[in-house]
Amino acid sequence: MNASEIQCELRRVARADKALILARFFKTGKGEYGEGDRFLGVGVPEQRKIVRKYFSDRRRIPCSRTLTVVRCLLRSAFHEDRLTALLILVEQFKKGSAEEQASIFDFYLKNLKRINNWDLVDLSAPNIVGVFLLDKDPSLLYSLADSEHLWTRRIAVLATFAFIRAGMFEPILTLAEFLLIRKRDTHDLMQKAIGWMLREAGKRNEEVLTTFLDRFSAVMPRTALRYSIEKLHAPARDKYLGKRGQTH
Repeated sequence: MNASEIQCELRRVARADKALILARFFKTGKGEYGEGDRFLGVGVPEQRKIVRKYFSDRRRIPCSRTLTVVRCLLRSAFHEDRLTALLILVEQFKKGSAEEQASIFDFYLKNLKRINNWDLVDLSAPNIVGVFLLDKDPSLLYSLADSEHLWTRRIAVLATFAFIRAGMFEPILTLAEFLLIRKRDTHDLMQKAIGWMLREAGKRNEEVLTTFLDRFSAVMPRTALRYSIEKLHAPARDKYLGKRGQTH
């Protein structure tokens, strides 16, 4: 496995018409969040097939070799090269020893600037950053959440998905309060991500969500609030929407 092989495979299944659609979908225009990103026109299912080609058997690929390939792919200007790199990294992390997982985690943190769109974040952060920190001090997430870099903040939020799946809700509650209430993060993609994670927490423990909403729904940004309450029954949704803006 080398980076050139993978890039050739991606380009073999690329479609120019799809590249145009993806460029619009991921907001690559001037002043948009994905400004300047370039697309080959390869969907995620096709990328996963390529990843499985190299990880479908039981042979162990040395972590150092994988990181060399991933490093090269992450440097690419093309979105699909970078996403495929991260999908490979997730697979290597799953199969890795504790030492290898630590190396992958450190590598990920050193390359945050290359993880620069929401799908790159969402498909990697929970499964690398979140899983690695599950049995460790999660305070790193709070440092990441304080970043000026949009995608680093989103990585912090999406990493909490691993904690939520494990029934551990404090990280997302702390980050939601910090980002929505204290910092007043105004970016739509952050508000959607936080609302999504709060909703996921509520699906597993509704009381955790409603306790948070009882405290903060009146001052939460509308987008985050709407995302967070999607799975609640209609009377509860109406209650929290009605409280918004009431600060007495």
